[in-house]
Amino acid sequence: MSSTQTPRAEEVRELVRGRYAEIAREGGVSPSTGCCGPQPAQIAERIGYSTADTTAVPEGANLGLGCGAPLTAAALQPGETVLDLGSGAGFDAFLAARGVGPEGHVIGVDMTDEMLAKARANARQAGFSTVEFRKGYIEALPVEDASVDVVISNCVINLVPDKAAVYREVARVLRPGGRMVISDVVLNEPLPAAVASDVAALTGCIAGAALRGEYLGTIAAAGLADIEVLSDRGFGAVVLTMVPEPLLRKAEAAAIDVQRVAETVRSLTIRARTPQRA
Repeated sequence: MSSTQTPRAEEVRELVRGRYAEIAREGGVSPSTGCCGPQPAQIAERIGYSTADTTAVPEGANLGLGCGAPLTAAALQPGETVLDLGSGAGFDAFLAARGVGPEGHVIGVDMTDEMLAKARANARQAGFSTVEFRKGYIEALPVEDASVDVVISNCVINLVPDKAAVYREVARVLRPGGRMVISDVVLNEPLPAAVASDVAALTGCIAGAALRGEYLGTIAAAGLADIEVLSDRGFGAVVLTMVPEPLLRKAEAAAIDVQRVAETVRSLTIRARTPQRA
């Protein structure tokens, strides 16, 4: 499908692509990519993954970029087809492949060439023959209508300006009665202007986040039903490890209480379904 973009949306897309290309090259978040916090395995375990999860995937698949663990609530079944939005280096896609077994199929979609190359190399080296990675935008998915049983995503939709388009695409590609489980960042209240307009905050999963009520309303407007917030967790401690030092200095210079702002950032894990056909 084609996607029409405003100049601002395309600018945001290129900023995000550039940042995540750099993270792919670095092998995870690091001071040179604007982040200086725990190692990827530590981040993953803080947000809900087990040590068994972090050791079960190919080395380099976990880049420490999530804000939740959507697969813990996906209840994957053998033989299902799973779609991972913003699949990065393949961490969730490889875990999903274990859940659906050799008869299942996992599709990862990402727009960043460096991430796709890394994910495909990981799949080849570890023998994940039931996982494929496609280049595309999550607001215009390269996936057939009604062809997927489960859609997952982890801290990616907040990076897209047109979230309504993403959720319309989710509804389009899911089979009747199919389910979505995503983790994403939302806000309990608007960000201060100095943070909301900052490029580092945008590409670091913060400034692109929508207000909680608006976000849930967007999911419902796309035609998804039985919407449940499975977890609503403070993301402030993790956010502070992800915020680049220049942004912290900028916020402090503007007399912004960084800790208070971080506490308004929430990580939600949300489940929804497409209606069954009559």
